Amino acid sequence: MGSVLIMFIVYGALIIILQILLSKMKNKWFGLILPSISFVYSTSLSLVLNITPLQQSDNMKSLMDFVSTFLVNNIPTFILLAIHFSIRKKRNISSQIEKMKIRDL
Repeated sequence: MGSVLIMFIVYGALIIILQILLSKMKNKWFGLILPSISFVYSTSLSLVLNITPLQQSDNMKSLMDFVSTFLVNNIPTFILLAIHFSIRKKRNISSQIEKMKIRDL
C-alpha cells in the first residue's frame, strides 16, 4: 500500500516537472501537450463511465452524473493549465523587461 502511494507521488511530481519544462520552452504550444492529453483522457473516461446509465435512467440524473464526472476528471487538466499559464505569464513579463532594457541602451 505504501509503495503504491509513493509511486503515485513520484509519478505526479514527474508530470508536474515535465509540464514546467514544456511550458518554459520558446514555443507556447509545447506547454499545451499534457493538458490536451489529460483533457482527451478525462473526456473519454467520462463518456465511457456514463454511457450505460444514460440508456437506463432519466436524462437529468444522467446529465448531472456526466457533468460531475467530467469536472472531477478534469482537475489534473486545470492544474496543468494553471502551471502553463503562470509560467507563460512570467516569461512574457521577463521578455518585455528585456525589450525595455534594450530600448534604454
